[in-house]
Amino acid sequence: MIGVALADDQALVRHGFGMILRAEPDIEVVGEACDGAEAIELVQRTRPNVVLMDVRMPRVDGIEATQRIVTGDDSPRVLVLTTFDNDEIVMGALRAGASGFLLKDAPGDQLVHAIRVVAGGSSLFSPTVTRRLIERYVHRPAAASPGLAQLTERELEILRLIATGKSNAEIAASTFLSEHTVKTHVVHILRKLDLRDRTQAVVLAYEAGIVRPGQ
Repeated sequence: MIGVALADDQALVRHGFGMILRAEPDIEVVGEACDGAEAIELVQRTRPNVVLMDVRMPRVDGIEATQRIVTGDDSPRVLVLTTFDNDEIVMGALRAGASGFLLKDAPGDQLVHAIRVVAGGSSLFSPTVTRRLIERYVHRPAAASPGLAQLTERELEILRLIATGKSNAEIAASTFLSEHTVKTHVVHILRKLDLRDRTQAVVLAYEAGIVRPGQ
């Protein structure tokens, strides 16, 4: 069972999401919060697997709440939902540690799918968000990232493949490695770069210029 916490300052929005999710046999809504401060407390109390997080909320906003939630031990995955589709919100959510980003007008089945994906340890973004993320780095100068010096040539190769959106199975096929070996390399990459998940690895790869749109 996937435990989900809802955080949004609009009661009608929480109600709507709740109705969609409670109809799913493998999802349980463990509680609701009307701002980021309540969301942090709710996570500590209920230990959900996934938090649906609005961005613009009173007291503590969704980006700050996300950052504080994902720093804990065995922390839940955060799926950010918002009506605001702009670069600063996208990047703020990614840097804070969000594992997914969807707009609130996404269909209900897409929302349910996203919850299952991030609960399983993967990342998910709406097509518009993915496009904007890539376009952001087309003409941007590379940023320094000292942690990259710790990576082996093989790990750098796998990081480039992660940044192009390839799954572990696809990386294994293209590098002639076993999927288990690829998973081990991914764990080492995240640890060396002090990253939470593949999402942050993709952001770092574009920021550092080791991969460019179109590669």
